[in-house]
Amino acid sequence: MALNAKWGELFGSDSTGTGTGTGTGMKLASVDAPGGGGDSGSTDLKAGQGPWTTASGVADALHTDSASALTDLETAAKVEAKNTEGLDSTAAMGEVLTSWKGRLTAVRDECLRLQGNLRTAGKEFGEREIATRQKFEGKAGGPK
Repeated sequence: MALNAKWGELFGSDSTGTGTGTGTGMKLASVDAPGGGGDSGSTDLKAGQGPWTTASGVADALHTDSASALTDLETAAKVEAKNTEGLDSTAAMGEVLTSWKGRLTAVRDECLRLQGNLRTAGKEFGEREIATRQKFEGKAGGPK
């Protein structure tokens, strides 16, 4: 079988690209589903800035929680250092403390970075959505 014929079979057209081949053709996932596909059954793409704003709020809460956990860890470590002074396990506890401080600091900082980026994405998405809607309605000099 020639390469063009094989491609035609795979993509549902003959080698000339006329679409008259006998192959099953290439289709997007769920394109034949009732209502146009997707989980909602709706043929229209519906999106909003809400998920971005929600994710930003979650990242902010995680930032706050990890910062609080870091403070609690440092406070507890100071108390334990006094209580375990002179024990062999004190050095090992210091290594564990250093490790966990590094991890919590990284989580806290990443959550702060994500929170800002997600908030910005939601804001920009919302603004673009409004501008696009206005263009379709002929209010912003777009197509009527």
